[in-house]
Amino acid sequence: MIERSLDPPTGLPVMQVKIDISRQQVEKVFGLDDFWCQCVAWSTSGTQKSQKAYVRIAYLRKNFEQEPLGKEVSLDQEILLHCHPPEGVPPAEVEWLRNNDLIDPVGDPNYYITIDHNLIIKQARLADTGNYTCVASNIVARRKSSSATVIVYVDGGWSAWSAWSACGVDCNTWRSRECTQPVPGNGGRECQGLDLQSRNCTNELCPQTASGPEDVALYVGIISVALCLTLLLIVVILVYRRKKEGLDADVADSSILTTGFQPVGVKPAKPENSHLLTIQPDLTTTTSSYQGSLRPRHNATGKFPATNGPLLDPLPEGRHALHNGKLTPDPADFMTRLSTQSYFKTIPRDMANTSYGTFNFLGGRLTIPSTGISLLVPPEAIPRGKIYEVYLTVHKKEDIRLSLAGCQTLLSPIVSCGPPGVVLTKPVILSMDHCAEASPDSWAMKLKKQSYEGTWEDVLQVGEELPSDPYYCQLEAESCRIFTEQLGRFTLVGESLSMAAAKRLKLLLFAPVCCTTLEYSIRVYCIDDTQDVLKEVMQVERQLGGRLIDEPQVLLFKDSYHNLRLSIHDMPLAHWRSKLLAGYQEIPFYHIWSGSQRSLHCTFTLERISLSTCELACRLCVWQVEGEGQSFSIDFNIAKDSRPLDSEFLCSDSSAPALAGPSAFQIPYLIRQKICSSLDAPCPRGVDWRLLAQRLQLDRHLNFFASKASPTSAILDLWESQHCHRGNLNQLAGVMAEIGKQEAMIFLVTDGEC
Repeated sequence: MIERSLDPPTGLPVMQVKIDISRQQVEKVFGLDDFWCQCVAWSTSGTQKSQKAYVRIAYLRKNFEQEPLGKEVSLDQEILLHCHPPEGVPPAEVEWLRNNDLIDPVGDPNYYITIDHNLIIKQARLADTGNYTCVASNIVARRKSSSATVIVYVDGGWSAWSAWSACGVDCNTWRSRECTQPVPGNGGRECQGLDLQSRNCTNELCPQTASGPEDVALYVGIISVALCLTLLLIVVILVYRRKKEGLDADVADSSILTTGFQPVGVKPAKPENSHLLTIQPDLTTTTSSYQGSLRPRHNATGKFPATNGPLLDPLPEGRHALHNGKLTPDPADFMTRLSTQSYFKTIPRDMANTSYGTFNFLGGRLTIPSTGISLLVPPEAIPRGKIYEVYLTVHKKEDIRLSLAGCQTLLSPIVSCGPPGVVLTKPVILSMDHCAEASPDSWAMKLKKQSYEGTWEDVLQVGEELPSDPYYCQLEAESCRIFTEQLGRFTLVGESLSMAAAKRLKLLLFAPVCCTTLEYSIRVYCIDDTQDVLKEVMQVERQLGGRLIDEPQVLLFKDSYHNLRLSIHDMPLAHWRSKLLAGYQEIPFYHIWSGSQRSLHCTFTLERISLSTCELACRLCVWQVEGEGQSFSIDFNIAKDSRPLDSEFLCSDSSAPALAGPSAFQIPYLIRQKICSSLDAPCPRGVDWRLLAQRLQLDRHLNFFASKASPTSAILDLWESQHCHRGNLNQLAGVMAEIGKQEAMIFLVTDGEC
């Protein structure tokens, strides 16, 4: 836009030029970096340039770096409330509110705001009691901190003593004082000491007076109480003697004194197997599912100890055998017993997302089907002679309170394995998916573990592990494997270090299986790219009667504070119309980035002109504002399409949720021991466990393997975890052959021969 005018003092023509350029237009050319603008004027006389005007993208992060904390202070004490506003461009301006009223340091000099945005109350007054809030704002947004409650209390103080009273008939005089200077307030301390004093006023020569009615009543009361106590004592002695006599008579007549005790419900062994005792424990009284020959039966009475603890201690000098394969105790009974313990109150009772099994020193594996979550208990991880009932469960993120600060986001499921506190002699391996687009320069990832008190603690900085740490994380492109010697509740949290940090979102399109009305709805899910969330969405849609109408796609969602937009285009207006009033729908950035809200979706409601219209062809776009996007080309018949819901896209596990003993592992136990004994010893030529790690592409974890008593065993544990029921033993045998170890030939032996 050009405006022409004359300069009144000089009469020269003046031309003013104005142009509106959007940020999107500039970023298409220059990207997301800072840029500058400059005005250039030229004529036949020459060229003139203005100063450069630098332009930066304005933003204000959501979380305060430091928020004010509540305090309780005494009257006239100084109060300091800290506030560090969120990072922003331009820097945020800070103001303070008391009970949502703006604090004006100019109008009330008792308040002072420092250059660091902290609030100082020079002398606390009773009127200063209230809720204080720090407010940060710039041209983009206005953020409020959490309120800090300040209580100004007053400790009580005594008034002066009153004058002594006249001498009374009891030959005493008294004086008093009151707790009124000042009166205690807002929880202040009461006055300490006596409020009434008395003294003899006749030098103790006061004549005794006859007992009045008050004295007689006192004596009668004392005598009555003494009589009641005496009668009560007699009754107690008589009851005690009768009970003692009855107990002696019962014991004298009992057959326990003359015969052995046989527990109820324990049948004697059959004569042909009299040398064995087979125990099938009651799952309502023990937490072990254990069956096998235990020890020779030397005691004819058939006694054995019962326990209600989490472990079933083996009998001394006995033999024990754990049945391998699928474990089939009652799931409802297991969850009922587990939920009675205080630490497990928050464990969900959803058996579809929980697996459990009973393991001994031979180890085993737990898997939650179709979630990518598993727990490998390697051989020798459980001490010999111990049997643990282990569980594995995945939680709904909205059911667990996990506070995230700054740019942090949840990258993995929240998984519990337990019971916590059990003794392990080597690490178990917890496997789960994550949705981070891994880049060392863009993420700072931490492993969090929930303590017994319910607080979440950072136990590991991924990539900065130490061999002495009880935790170790092997991060892969789409999953992570956590070595831990302590069972508990874990999750992976990431903090973006730059705006290039991205999460993988999976986009899913669902529509009704059948439609008998004019309206037709398409649901678009934007979820974290992990199998457990995908499984949950599939289950929800199965209940709603939905079906996938296109292949899922992956979208990289960046930490740019921009929302996710969804729109529908190219719809045949002669047959269909959209009931959406706006041109697009939006999902707020923080709803996605926090990772704590599952199954985020938008619904597009379409309306066909007539019931005979069945062909639907359109394009649905999903993109992050000023970021990447994906589009779906929809073209199908809503009446005839019969594609299944999840036959192709939901990874289904055919293996059992719980496997114990050798059946849980690809490598037979005896062969595993021979490989470890062959490769653990260092070899001058390097033909040892280090070469095995290199050939299996695990050499970046050499320091971790070297810290273990058996490095080869740790390598094989990781290989087993990576190749859950999909491992190629011939490939592993080929690696062993390349190393030059003859143990590779043993892989050809069948399980029966082993």
